[in-house]
Amino acid sequence: MAFNDCFSLNYPGNPRPGDLIEVFRPGYQHWALYLGDGYVINIAPLEDGISTSFTSAKSIFSTKALVKMQLLKDVVGNDTFRINNKYDDTYAPLPVEEVMQRSEFVIGQEVEYDIFVNNCEHFVTLLRYGAGISEQANRAISTIGFVTAAAGAFSFLGLFPKRLRAKYY
Repeated sequence: MAFNDCFSLNYPGNPRPGDLIEVFRPGYQHWALYLGDGYVINIAPLEDGISTSFTSAKSIFSTKALVKMQLLKDVVGNDTFRINNKYDDTYAPLPVEEVMQRSEFVIGQEVEYDIFVNNCEHFVTLLRYGAGISEQANRAISTIGFVTAAAGAFSFLGLFPKRLRAKYY
């Protein structure tokens, strides 16, 4: 979807300062926070001090990220996005002025990054609500736990051949 298409009459509203922007990437969602005038704040993982694209598998292994202010159209690229303030029913959004101040303060800073406990969704929800939340990370953690438990159960029950059991233990 082209950037201009996102602001057509068919799009469900224009973003307002403080809105969460969900960008649909292949296999996951990237999150940014709308600042106004076409700009968003988001984090980009660092790899050896050089910023890497979120489309790169290397971002999974990054431990540092750079807080960036970028044009929404540049962050979205050829992907699609939507405004998604999905936590508003659970968490009260901070006043927009406070969200903007908090955002200005961190632009350009290097921050800790962990795909499960401190990712792009945690980052923007911390700015908007004062609490870092990520359903995406929670789902991934639950899936990993389920797969690990299932592998253990299958191995315990003897459902894996002996040569495969060694891979899981």
